[in-house]
Amino acid sequence: MTLDKLHYLSKIHIFSDLTSGELAQLDRQLTMTTCNPGKIFYMPEETGEVLFLLKKGRVQLYRLSPAGKKLVIATLGPGTFFGEMSLVGQGMHNAFAEAIDECLLCVMSRADLKRLMRVHPEVAVRFVEALGHRLTEVETHLEDMAFKNMSARLASLLLRLAAEAKNNNEVDGFTHQNLAEMLGTYRETITQTLNEFRQEQLIEISHKHIRILDAEALELVAER
Repeated sequence: MTLDKLHYLSKIHIFSDLTSGELAQLDRQLTMTTCNPGKIFYMPEETGEVLFLLKKGRVQLYRLSPAGKKLVIATLGPGTFFGEMSLVGQGMHNAFAEAIDECLLCVMSRADLKRLMRVHPEVAVRFVEALGHRLTEVETHLEDMAFKNMSARLASLLLRLAAEAKNNNEVDGFTHQNLAEMLGTYRETITQTLNEFRQEQLIEISHKHIRILDAEALELVAER
């Protein structure tokens, strides 16, 4: 196993307690795969027997209303995993998972994951911690949708995306439609609100790129 791959596996939260030798053994149980943007990994009510570990690219988890409106639950980046709900629930997926970018992933079978958890209980603890963190994010998102106006919700989202990217107040790779789907609203509403932020000199906007000019002022908007 290359040092690069060893470093990658060690950065995945649920494997952070494993030694180099244990990671090397884990590597032999993983299948590496690549995919293009738009790849659907699974849909609701499909059975699932694997855990996806994302090494490169972004994956969107979302649901569709009966009318076809898209609501993004989470946008995942490198070092995260998905597909876990079918492994810990009733064996069925509860959302869509779609590649936003070209992705590089490792795939781990349900049997191998359960075996690893039996041998290394600390992996199970980290797994539960990760699920709890994701649930907290969903609850926060629902609270924002219920109690905040659109300006506050969009300000919160921009600040969170910039923080997750660790990119010096830059939000890259999201269209107005992407942001609308993450907030459960319409593209026109996002465009209007972004233009208001720009007029207030809180942000700069270009194609799939938003630069936060005044993070403190944007935080005040997010707290309204």
